[in-house]
Amino acid sequence: MTLRWRRPEAPLEKASSGMDRPKILTAKELRAIMPRLAGWKLAQNKLWRTFEFQDFVHSLSFVNSLVAYFETVDHHPDVRIAYGEVTFELTRYDVGGKVTDRDVEVAKKISSMYRARS
Repeated sequence: MTLRWRRPEAPLEKASSGMDRPKILTAKELRAIMPRLAGWKLAQNKLWRTFEFQDFVHSLSFVNSLVAYFETVDHHPDVRIAYGEVTFELTRYDVGGKVTDRDVEVAKKISSMYRARS
């Protein structure tokens, strides 16, 4: 099963949450950050990683456990669920499909939540 749901992030000039604007990361910054994002890959201006689970129920439960966090940080990753696998792709469409500091923050949170469940 592939679940492709994307709610575009609010345009930056209209963001009203008081949250700082996402900062687009340079190639140099990404090279420095990537070694600290264990398991994450960078391709086509996206951070992505696939996580493995026992079955579909555990896969879906993991995604659902992150929804409130995604809303809080105004970031809505592309998510693919395939039975016992969940793949997250992180990029900011509101800044032209670039990787930002917010993508890195979300990647760290996803990884932390995954470690806590394992």
